[in-house]
Amino acid sequence: MRRRHASAATATDTPRDATVPPDREGTSTPPAERPKQLRILVTIQHPAHVHFYRPIIDELTADGHDVRVCTRDKDVATDLLSAFDIEHSVLAGSGESTLGRIGVQALYELRLLAAARRFRPDVVTAIGGVAAAHVATAVGAESVVLTDSEPATLTNRLAFPFADVVCTPSWYDGEIDGRHVRYEGLHELSYLHPDRFTPDPDVVRAAGVDPNSEYAVVRFVSWGAQHDVGEGGLSRAGKEGIVEQLAEAGEVYVTSEEPLEPPLDQYQLPVPPEDLHHLMAFARLYVGDSQTMATEAALLGTPAVRCNSFAGEDDMANFQLLSDYGLVFSTAEESAASDHIERLLSESEAGSWRRRRSDFIDETIDVASFVRDVLVAVGT
Repeated sequence: MRRRHASAATATDTPRDATVPPDREGTSTPPAERPKQLRILVTIQHPAHVHFYRPIIDELTADGHDVRVCTRDKDVATDLLSAFDIEHSVLAGSGESTLGRIGVQALYELRLLAAARRFRPDVVTAIGGVAAAHVATAVGAESVVLTDSEPATLTNRLAFPFADVVCTPSWYDGEIDGRHVRYEGLHELSYLHPDRFTPDPDVVRAAGVDPNSEYAVVRFVSWGAQHDVGEGGLSRAGKEGIVEQLAEAGEVYVTSEEPLEPPLDQYQLPVPPEDLHHLMAFARLYVGDSQTMATEAALLGTPAVRCNSFAGEDDMANFQLLSDYGLVFSTAEESAASDHIERLLSESEAGSWRRRRSDFIDETIDVASFVRDVLVAVGT
């Protein structure tokens, strides 16, 4: 695996005193070594976090641990939790302005603290993890924070000093003081690893879409997160231009954090959020300014074009790696994105994309099993 940082702890190192194997391949800790029950509090502040923690929650619960989920009502996060039958408590909404987001974060932390005092968790975990690390410290619990975003400097500064364990992909660009555990994988492999997810063409057909037809999936984000300050994605003209370009070659399905307005509203997503990955797996290509969905497309073997201001020489390590494998084309220029879309539409490279995706998957681990083991090891 390229861009590995061997100087930090890896998936085979031991946070606390317990062994965390790099790839359990479905095995579980022998009952004699497992605590009777851990109390694990999961905090979710983004829809992608629901997908990430879903298999982990399922396995922890099956092993007899008590898992509670607290969330913010952001985008479709609560819809996904309900669709997957994950019990959860909604503690706050989402702010529209910078000041509003600060207020929402403060409210979320206060309510999470109250919930943690009632639940008395052994471990608190989150992606990003500002509230999780702070609340765990306040109630005497251990905290496991996961991140893959180097540009999230403010979030990282607020979370890392309080976290007991910080887990990152092995190619994460930076050293973290304290218990830094690197692993060979991406967040999205927690739920899109081929051992855990199989695209179902019947799900796509049930939505009225022929999985063998020429269609594209497009994603627009709102750029309202704290780590997005000063950054941006596609312009309104860029969005309309790309959708028009794709529509000349086939159907286009758009998913957006913000409500779609004419003329883009005619391209509404035909599937519920929980079925989006099935739709994307059979798509001719993915285009958008989302970081997460570009990665998801790459792991599904769908050609991906990502256009936002993060792209460039100093891009996040995840996308430098995916670019090295030829799985994602990233650019900050809308004209370059359009040119690359044209090339993809005029070529048939499905086989080569699948091979590159397979090469990448072969060098990674089952991330859900790894995180499950870390949580149990830290809480024991």
